[in-house]
Amino acid sequence: MESMIDQEIQTLFDNAKKIVFLTGAGVSTASGIPDYRSKNGLYTNDKSDKPAEYYLSAECLRDEPKVFYQYEKSNMYYPDAKPNVIHERQAAFTRERDAVVVTQNIDSLYRKANTENLVEFHGNLYNVYCQKCRKKVDYREYLKSMYHRNCGGILRPDIVLYGEGLNPSAISQSIQAVSKADLIVIVGTSMRVYPFAGLIDYRSENAHVLAINEEQLSFTFPFTMIKENAVDFFNDLKVNA
Repeated sequence: MESMIDQEIQTLFDNAKKIVFLTGAGVSTASGIPDYRSKNGLYTNDKSDKPAEYYLSAECLRDEPKVFYQYEKSNMYYPDAKPNVIHERQAAFTRERDAVVVTQNIDSLYRKANTENLVEFHGNLYNVYCQKCRKKVDYREYLKSMYHRNCGGILRPDIVLYGEGLNPSAISQSIQAVSKADLIVIVGTSMRVYPFAGLIDYRSENAHVLAINEEQLSFTFPFTMIKENAVDFFNDLKVNA
């Protein structure tokens, strides 16, 4: 079967000294995890009384912790999901080449794929801690109860909720990765949600920007757009230079 990868695109990857992948929810849809804003997304199909963003907010956790917990438990956790070829191939780049993955995803699939240089920009659902005593708790305990059995405190996932600030370390690592990269690869994200979308502003003027997305992206600078399913693209992309 003929490869989907244009030789010119493969050469871009082969010749790159430092690669950064900027990724979003579209990467995990092939693993059975809904994205947020597409026609089948979590926000689009939500039938709750309030917008989905409310249920993922610091305000909801503070004022209605039981409502927050039920929403998270019912809509966000997919512990049996497995990495797909996009995760696997990008992870291979981090192990075999000088590459970093900066992801908006909180589903832990990059970890399951053994990604070495990984920045989880919005945290990770499977890192759970007690708000009272600050101790870490296995996510399986959290899925059984929102209360810490040791101290009775309310548990929460270590993710960035609406109304909360980002982890300064995640910001600095991301900016550093983008500014040093000579190839920036955008996958499965509209690049419209800030501050993640603002990371592209830290690129080197010599960096080549490549977007692989089924939705057309728009930037004010030159970039290469590949409108196709990222699963097909990464299935044919070779890692080793």
